[in-house]
Amino acid sequence: MKLAPIIGVLAIQGGVREHLASLEVAGATAVAVNSLDDLESVQGLVIPGGESTVMSKLAIHDGLLEPMRAARAGGMPMYGSCAGMIMLADRVSDARPDQEFISGLDISVRRNAFGRQVDSFEMDLEVQGIGGTPFPAVFIRAPWVEQVGDAVQVLSTINSGPRAGTIVAVQQGPLLATSFHPELTGDVRIHATFVELVRQYA
Repeated sequence: MKLAPIIGVLAIQGGVREHLASLEVAGATAVAVNSLDDLESVQGLVIPGGESTVMSKLAIHDGLLEPMRAARAGGMPMYGSCAGMIMLADRVSDARPDQEFISGLDISVRRNAFGRQVDSFEMDLEVQGIGGTPFPAVFIRAPWVEQVGDAVQVLSTINSGPRAGTIVAVQQGPLLATSFHPELTGDVRIHATFVELVRQYA
């Protein structure tokens, strides 16, 4: 029997409870991360959706941004959904000039690229590596990826409509990011992928 990796969810804003529940179902021991001690106790970290500007300010206020950068630079696996993708990106369009990020993922993203809250939508997506049926992706004020570096693997793109071909899921080594919110679906395949990533890299 595989040991359950200890995976944290950054608990300063966003869908923390839903990510914690999904990680537990996917085979991890999930803990909320509110402090430096919490961060130092985990083997991987999920950065949830929310509002990236507020998340950045709160992370700085709570003294967590620099430790998260250091943990990422030290090889800690991290998964960002929606605003979490923005927090992990190296380049962000439409961000405040003074906004700070964890960074490390060699992608360019655009904030709120799919529109406002009223433009939220769901779409079945083919996601490389998760197997089975298409994934029921939920997009809420979501970013999209406009450019990826050579080391970045594209895991999923929009497959129909005017935005066909738009990149919405990527991986670079121990870093995983999606534009959408898998924690809202009841489908834990994305979380299971991250759990295995933590086992591989932690």
